[in-house]
Amino acid sequence: MTRPSRPSLAITFLYYRDLAKAEAFYRDVLGLTLAIDQGWSKIFRIAEGAHIGLVDQDHGMNNWQTDKCVQICLRVADVDAWYDWANDQCLSNLSQMFQNDEIGIRAFVFEDPEGYQLEIQSPTREGA
Repeated sequence: MTRPSRPSLAITFLYYRDLAKAEAFYRDVLGLTLAIDQGWSKIFRIAEGAHIGLVDQDHGMNNWQTDKCVQICLRVADVDAWYDWANDQCLSNLSQMFQNDEIGIRAFVFEDPEGYQLEIQSPTREGA
């Protein structure tokens, strides 16, 4: 049997106790565009074909968890500009800028309103 065509859209779903607060953060603070509004699920476009879905804890196929074992990583052209912006925003648990030579990135992390970690990074070498 032949495999069906490749997916045209990828969505990573995260679960929230306060969906409105999470939605406002991703829309107003990060500036992402709401692509699909399903009521209790808000799907934001991160990049071409890549999306993040915010789900009300009382709906969906999984439950809200205290321990967050998911990190959202956003690759950007200018990590330093993003870091300056992040400092101005007073984002929760904002790290210092760091460089990981082993994997070839400069990056920093912070948390969204319910503790999911976001990493903003730029490559430091070709192919990283």
